[in-house]
Amino acid sequence: MRVLKVLRRTALTLLATVALTGTGLAYWQTHGLIGGITISRALGLDAPRSVGGGTNILLIGLDSRKDQDGNPLPENILDKLHAGDSSSGGYNTNTLILVHIGADDRVVAFSIPRDDYVAVSGITGYDHIKIKEAYGLTKGQTEDELEAEGVTDPVELEQRGREAGREATLRAVRNLTGQPIDYFAEVNLAGFYDLAESLGGIEVCLNHAVYDEYSGADFPAGRQTLDAAQALAFVRQRHGLENGDLDRTHRQQAFLLSVSRQLQQAGVFGNLDEFRDLMAVVHKDVVLSQGWGEEQFRRMAALAGGNVEFRTLPVVRYAYIEGQDVNIVDPAAIRAEIAAAINGTATAP
Repeated sequence: MRVLKVLRRTALTLLATVALTGTGLAYWQTHGLIGGITISRALGLDAPRSVGGGTNILLIGLDSRKDQDGNPLPENILDKLHAGDSSSGGYNTNTLILVHIGADDRVVAFSIPRDDYVAVSGITGYDHIKIKEAYGLTKGQTEDELEAEGVTDPVELEQRGREAGREATLRAVRNLTGQPIDYFAEVNLAGFYDLAESLGGIEVCLNHAVYDEYSGADFPAGRQTLDAAQALAFVRQRHGLENGDLDRTHRQQAFLLSVSRQLQQAGVFGNLDEFRDLMAVVHKDVVLSQGWGEEQFRRMAALAGGNVEFRTLPVVRYAYIEGQDVNIVDPAAIRAEIAAAINGTATAP
């Protein structure tokens, strides 16, 4: 199912969260609100970097029902999320978007389907996995190894496990796309809910009525304002949609465009109280790699304007392997398509 007109094109919750952060960067620096964001060192100082003035930023949407310290979200929040208990979802990265910002500020965003079946190394018992599993499988293995070494502090296990998961995700994306990653940003599942709640609801428009008992989506056709719980159901729905997960990606894109429009229209960055509420979401739900500064935030904030070429990486065919539905992909073709799009020689999507 497609979302009507202008609501169909932007990026995911990360994009909106990072964009809104960037738009108000000078403002929240002035008011002392910049502290408190979780910083990850998973990218590493020796990681491959872009050359020629371009920048690659990976946006990671983590399907976790836990906070940054590994504690389950409160039951009342889980009930509102309509997403199972704290054990559901694991640490899959259900959203991966590689954003290339050229030296001329031309932007191309590549959505990586979460079920792409990719080769991996370093994960015991696996030579191929769904790309979304790199984070969680590596996190679990790392924590087991640390416990065997005598580490018992749950916060340390969680933090070091997550850092290893991020490193594995970055490595998997680099291997698939052939592209370096200069920065990344990560947001958890609750970020959708918290962002919608802080804005007092999200406006969307649907071509057709929808119902999905799994996500809780139950909406009529037409223009409407969804509360925070409904907004999460909206972006999580994949059952009953013609293209399943790919259509869910379109839902998430629509959510973000609505967020960016509402932020612009409401003048949030001129209201300190409203902006503090918004920054509370960023502090709680967002992780950034080292090195984010005003230039990175400024360039990401520009994405909210919609002047972006969006592409979904190609899938060769679908398969059923070891009890799982997977996407069979051609890494060489993917790398060629990305390179052509970045160079401006690819056919427009």
